[in-house]
Amino acid sequence: MRPTAVSIVALVTAAASLTACSGGSGSSPDTVKVSFKQSMDNSVKVTDTYLADIKKQFEKEYPGKKVELVPIKASDADYYTKLQQMLRSPRTAPDLVYEDTFLINSDITSGYLKPLDPYLAKWPDWGQFIDTAKSAARGEDGKTYGVPDGTDTRGLWFDKRVFAKAGLPADWQPKNWDDVLAAARTIKKKVPGVTPLNVYTGKAAGETASMQGFEMLLYGTNDGTSDPLYDKTSKKWIAGSQGFKDALSFVETVYKDKLGPDVSDALDPNYRNTVWGELMPQGKLGINLDGSWLPQSWGKGSGHEWPDWSSRLGLAYMPTQHGQAPGKVSMSGGWTWAVPAKAGNPDLAFDFVKTMQTKANAEKWYIANSGIAVRKDVASDPSYTSAQPGIRFFTGLVASTHYRPAYTAYPKVSTAIQEAMESVTTGDASVDKAASQYDANLKDVTDGQVVTP
Repeated sequence: MRPTAVSIVALVTAAASLTACSGGSGSSPDTVKVSFKQSMDNSVKVTDTYLADIKKQFEKEYPGKKVELVPIKASDADYYTKLQQMLRSPRTAPDLVYEDTFLINSDITSGYLKPLDPYLAKWPDWGQFIDTAKSAARGEDGKTYGVPDGTDTRGLWFDKRVFAKAGLPADWQPKNWDDVLAAARTIKKKVPGVTPLNVYTGKAAGETASMQGFEMLLYGTNDGTSDPLYDKTSKKWIAGSQGFKDALSFVETVYKDKLGPDVSDALDPNYRNTVWGELMPQGKLGINLDGSWLPQSWGKGSGHEWPDWSSRLGLAYMPTQHGQAPGKVSMSGGWTWAVPAKAGNPDLAFDFVKTMQTKANAEKWYIANSGIAVRKDVASDPSYTSAQPGIRFFTGLVASTHYRPAYTAYPKVSTAIQEAMESVTTGDASVDKAASQYDANLKDVTDGQVVTP
């Protein structure tokens, strides 16, 4: 879901192809170029359909103005690479780009994005956005560089058919990690041919492994009042914590005890698509630690229609390690619309954002994208909360959620987490050895800005 290492050859090739195909955002003062990530699955057109509708609205609202949609069909890692290549030059920079909140501070530090505060100060709708979502797009300089278009939360999806065969309850709600592992062991014993538990892991999964897998565990190892990854007081990254080792131990147990997918499958970069596209609809996965957005893949016209998913699947919150307060844990991220520093038409770009982010259009996007509302007026609207099974459950997790410390070093810290996960998944390293190597890597990628609890 997030970046992995990309070869120098790929970087050069991406830069060359982008320079060759783009005329630059300043080529016409009446055209706004909007760049976004297009799904690798040709049957998934949620974003394309939504933006095409906004384009029509915008061109009607602003006579004489045009919108040029610039899709980037690429894996997550390649999308970030190509986007950053585009942002470096006024010849290739779009007017508006879709930025993941976990990477936005890195792009801010690199000088790729324009602060939006002068626009936001004159936009009444900005007051409807929740503070946590606003903070996700705020730089260390206190300025805001993006408008969030929703957030997400994470929990445990479980198959009621599998649970019935295993003798597990349809209203299952584990109270601690041991309960999760116990259910997986029961499935393994009583329902052969089914993967008991999926926890994303390894470098190929990228940020999916870090956030959906590891951090959903790590942030449940303390009392929820402090960040176990980054110490805000000292402004340093945390190394050598017992919570880190405990989270690694959980991952090790899943794969060592064969409660998860085969290691070769788990380390396949396309495994996410297999999970939601095949295993879950076919009843071949017992428990999946995953995100709120999955239903967008099963809707009408998705190519993977699964109309009765809500009756087949149950939802449970991820418990804290020992069931300690607050009892549940979730991680949240999301994406923002940002204006490149070298955009040719920044004013027109923000006008496009305002069209996208009316209450009606924002609600339409949240529902289509299975997103969680970041506008207060939408979150309280019954037409939103009742629009799709699961929305109320995942919106309710916002009160227990955590945001990643999205500082400049985070992408490299995330990669170090993935490496530690992969080493215990494959059995190449013990938990202690993997944690020790993580600590060493952490010092390298943060220039020694590390504290030991």
